[in-house]
Amino acid sequence: MSEINSSDSYKSILKPSTGIYKELGSKFLSFAYPVSFEEETKELVQNIKKSHFDARHHCFAYRLGLSGDLWRANDDGEPSSSAGKPIYGQLLSYELSDVLIIVVRYFGGTKLGIPGLIRAYRSAAADAILNAEIIEKIAGETVDFSFGYFQMNQIMKLIKDFSPDILEQNFDNICTIKARVRLKNIAVFTSALLEIEGVSIIK
Repeated sequence: MSEINSSDSYKSILKPSTGIYKELGSKFLSFAYPVSFEEETKELVQNIKKSHFDARHHCFAYRLGLSGDLWRANDDGEPSSSAGKPIYGQLLSYELSDVLIIVVRYFGGTKLGIPGLIRAYRSAAADAILNAEIIEKIAGETVDFSFGYFQMNQIMKLIKDFSPDILEQNFDNICTIKARVRLKNIAVFTSALLEIEGVSIIK
C-alpha cells in the first residue's frame, strides 16, 4: 500500500482478522478488529473471554482516532508490560489506529520468561495484522444543519463541491441534513453553510 501522507487520513483495517503463534506448547490466538469507540473494545474483549473461557489470559491493546492518542494496553495477569505493550507496539509499528487486538493464551505447561512472552504476544499480534486488509480512513466530523426549501440549490451545490457523506436527510418546508465532512474541510464547509441565508447549524 502506498504511503499515506494526508493530514486527516490514517491506516486502519477493513474487517476482523486472526493470527496464531505457538511456542513450547503454549498457543497464542490473536484477533484484530476495526473499532471506533472504547465501548466497542469492551464488548469485544468480553465476547472473546466468553468464547475462550478456558484460556489462561486474554490480553489486548487498542489505538483510536486520527492521532492514536486514545489507547490502552492490558496484560490480564501476565507480568507487567509483557503482553499488552508488545501488542500495542505492533499497532505503532504498522501505524494503525481504530484497531483492537486481543491475544488469547493457552498455557502449554512451560514458562516462557519475560523475553519469551514479549516475543510471543508481539508475534501473535503481528500475524493478525499481516492477515488483515490495511485501508486508509479519513477523519471527519458530523454536521447537522437545517435550511429552507428555497435554499436547496445552494445547499446541493455545496454538497457537490465538498462531497460529504450524507448520513441523514429530510426534505420538507424545513429541511435537515446530517453530513460527515472530511476533517480538513470542516471549517471551510461550515463557514460556507452559514453564508447561505436561512441556514442554521443544529447543536
